[in-house]
Amino acid sequence: MISSQLLKGMLDGCVLAIIRQKKIYGYEISDQLMAYGFGKIGNNTIYPLLNRLEKKKLIIATYQISNLGPRRKYYALTPQGKQTLTDFLRSYHELTDAVQSLLLSSNEGQFY
Repeated sequence: MISSQLLKGMLDGCVLAIIRQKKIYGYEISDQLMAYGFGKIGNNTIYPLLNRLEKKKLIIATYQISNLGPRRKYYALTPQGKQTLTDFLRSYHELTDAVQSLLLSSNEGQFY
């Protein structure tokens, strides 16, 4: 299970990466995160996060009619959101490279 503190710092970037793939609605984002191994991310986390990203103008929301019920709010990246995702990916790779280097050197080539 991923610790909530680790997840908190990564979730915005991961959600931007999911939204980059296609226009998507909130519940589907939760399903995608679960499919990728993040565990259950509840509505009380996803929707405030989406609202925050929208206020920062990293994503834009549009309503679309659904065949299964009421219309849904779909999210897409803005140009600023694409740049933020690029910056996140760069930082993520720098961090994971540094952590991997440290762990390999401190454990004689073993992660655990």
